[in-house]
Order: sequence, then C-alpha cells, then structure tokens
Amino acid sequence: MRIMSDNVADLPPEYCTYPDEGCYFGNSCLNCTLPVCVYEEPGGRQGLLKRQRTLEMARVYTREHKTVRELALMYGVSERTVQRSLKKVIGERKPS
Repeated sequence: MRIMSDNVADLPPEYCTYPDEGCYFGNSCLNCTLPVCVYEEPGGRQGLLKRQRTLEMARVYTREHKTVRELALMYGVSERTVQRSLKKVIGERKPS
C-alpha cells in the first residue's frame, strides 16, 4: 500500500469497493461488451451514438436505396447532416 498526498491510501483494486452501475450501454462496467469504455473514446457517449447513426444511415442508403431527404426525415436531421454523414462512410461518391 502506498500513501498518497493528504494521507489518502492508494489501495489495490481488491480492497476497494465501488458501485458498478454501468452506463447507457451496459448494466455493469465489468461485464461490458464494448472493447473500450465509451467514456475513453473521443466524443464519449454522444460521439458513439453519432457514429452508430452514421453507419446505419449508410446501410439504409446503400441497401434500401432511400434518398437523402427520406433519411433526413427518418432520423430527424437536416439533409446536409445526412450528406456529411454519408460522405464520411461512403467517400467522395455524391449522395443523391
């Protein structure tokens, strides 16, 4: 056991207790299915949700042949947001 500043002990994990309440993506941190904690990723929870939405938009655009306008209405975003999202995933091919 190391003693840190202000007489606070730096205990090994097996001697610490904390509530493992998980987050939006799982009930428990110790049983999480994500490879990296969402809060360690750039953008945190909001960034992960946006990336998931972008991938889903690209899937619907390519497989179900929805238009940019239809996607904007489906996801409640502007047509420009859909275009930017599709450009990230699909590339330079211009969405219609």
